[in-house]
Amino acid sequence: MSNNTPTTLVWREIPGLGPDNFTEPDRCRSKYWWRCSGVSSRRRPTFACISLAEKKREEKEFSPTTAQLLKHPLAMVALVPKDGALFAAGAMAGAFAKTVIAPLDRVKLLMQTHGLRAGQDRVKKGIGFIEALTLIGKEEGIKGYWKGNLPQVIRVIPYSAVQLFAYEAYKKLFRGKDGELSIIGRLAAGACAGMTSTFVTYPLDVLRLRLAVEPGYKTITEVAVNMLREEGFASFYNGLGPSLIGIAPYIAVNFCVFDLVKKALPEKYQKRTETSIATALVSATVATVMCYPLDTVRRQMQMKGSPYMTVLDAFPGIMARDGLVGLYRGFVPNALKTLPNSSIRLTTFDTVKRLIAAAEKEYQKIIEHNCKK
Repeated sequence: MSNNTPTTLVWREIPGLGPDNFTEPDRCRSKYWWRCSGVSSRRRPTFACISLAEKKREEKEFSPTTAQLLKHPLAMVALVPKDGALFAAGAMAGAFAKTVIAPLDRVKLLMQTHGLRAGQDRVKKGIGFIEALTLIGKEEGIKGYWKGNLPQVIRVIPYSAVQLFAYEAYKKLFRGKDGELSIIGRLAAGACAGMTSTFVTYPLDVLRLRLAVEPGYKTITEVAVNMLREEGFASFYNGLGPSLIGIAPYIAVNFCVFDLVKKALPEKYQKRTETSIATALVSATVATVMCYPLDTVRRQMQMKGSPYMTVLDAFPGIMARDGLVGLYRGFVPNALKTLPNSSIRLTTFDTVKRLIAAAEKEYQKIIEHNCKK
C-alpha cells in the first residue's frame, strides 16, 4: 500500500463516552493534527484507550457473584494473588517435606561432621549410617531425630519462596530476543535462583547445624547469642563461598533437567502428577551425585574450630584424612532425604501453577457468561 493512499475514518458516537469520563482524560486528547481524506482535524482515534477502559469496566461489572463462586469453588483461587498462592504452596510443601525427612537429615549431618565435633579430638574418623542412627536414639531419644528441625522449617519457608520466585524471574531475564529460553539460559536462571535464596537464608542454616551437632545447646537463641559473643557476626556466614558454589550447579542442573524432561514428553503426559514426581527424582539424582562433595566441604567449614579456611584447604584436607569416600560421607541418607524433598517441592509447585491457570480460566468463563447474559 502506498503512503499516499487516502484513509477514511468512520466515527460513531457512544452515549456517555467522552474524555471527561475517563480516569486519565489527557490520554484521550491529542496535540497532533491528523489528516483524513484531505481534511485536517484535531480529533484522534483513541481506540486503545476506549478498549482498555471497557475491558476493565466489563471485568468489574460482570465479576462472579458470591453464589457463582460457591458453585464454582475453583474460581475462588483466582481471587488470590498469583505470587501469594505460589509462595504459600511452596512454603507449606517445603515445611512438610523437611519435617518428614528430618531424621535422615540429622543422620547425614552427624556423619559429615563426626570427626570435627567440639571436644571430640580422639573420636574415630568415620561413622556409618546405622551407627549414627543408633547413636542419636541412644543419646537423645526419639526427639533427637528432630533436633534442629524448627529452624530448618523456619528457614525453608523463605528459602523455597525466594528460590522458586527468583527462578521464574531469572528465566524471564535470560530469555533470548525470540522469547525462547536456551539450555544455557535455564542453567543460568537456576544457578542465580539458588545463590539468591542461599544468601538470604544462610544464617539460619548455620544456626541449625550448630544446634543439631554441637552438644550443650537447647535453643536457637542460645546458639545465636553464643556465636555473636565468641565469634562475631561473620561466623553466621562461615562457608558461604562453597555453599554458593555448591548450590548454584545443584539448582541449575535440578531445575534445568526437570524443565527439559517435562518439555520433551508428549503433551498428554506433561500434566500428570506422577510424571512430575518421576522427573523430579531423575533431576535430583543427577544434581546430587554431581554436587554432594561441595556440600560436605561446606558443612566442615561451618563447624566451630574447623581447620579449613577455604575450599582449596578443605578438599585436600578431607581427601588426606578420609580419602575420596570422605567427600561422600552421608551420601545415602542425603539422597534418601533430597529425592523425596525435591519431588514434593517441584511437584507441588508444578501442580499449583496448573491449578492457578485452571482457576483463572474458570473465573474468565464466569465473566463471559455474565457478560452474555
